[in-house]
Amino acid sequence: MGELVYYVHLSVDGCVEGPNGEFDWAVMGPELSGLSQALTDRAAVFAYGRRVWDMMAGYWPQVESISDDPHDIAFAPVWRKTPKVVFSHTLTDPGWGTEVLGGDLTEEVTALKARYDKDIVLMGGAQVPAELGRLGLIDEYHVVVHPVVLGGDKRPFAVDADRLGLRLVESRVLDGALVLLRYRRATGEG
Repeated sequence: MGELVYYVHLSVDGCVEGPNGEFDWAVMGPELSGLSQALTDRAAVFAYGRRVWDMMAGYWPQVESISDDPHDIAFAPVWRKTPKVVFSHTLTDPGWGTEVLGGDLTEEVTALKARYDKDIVLMGGAQVPAELGRLGLIDEYHVVVHPVVLGGDKRPFAVDADRLGLRLVESRVLDGALVLLRYRRATGEG
């Protein structure tokens, strides 16, 4: 049975994007790229909320024509071939072999975990991960903190988030500038 792993890039002030939706601040150095590759190797499927999906679907299918970044070039074929799911009530035709899940989150995620032997990697976002966390459906958190303060209000661990007990299983500095915090959901009281 697979697990749900939330992989997110955050600013020091806990934001997933700048106040105008910008995501130009997450820098992929070689160590972070290696971490990302190892995580995607664990994945049976990539999962997204609608807003992150729109960003990903607008970039990865054509990345070779707009980027010469080694990480991007290496990840593009992995992205294209890996099955994807999008949690959305409004998306109807996502393309790229992508399944839309618009029902009850607990039922949908439980079914996904039962369907795959490898992990479901939920990439980025704020609203869907916050709700999945509230429901106790995220098994592992990979939080990469970047050295930038963005402002704005897109935070997966927002002011109104429910209390969630986590157990630190790894922390390390990547590329001399980023911090990886890897947590497992704690059992019992947080």
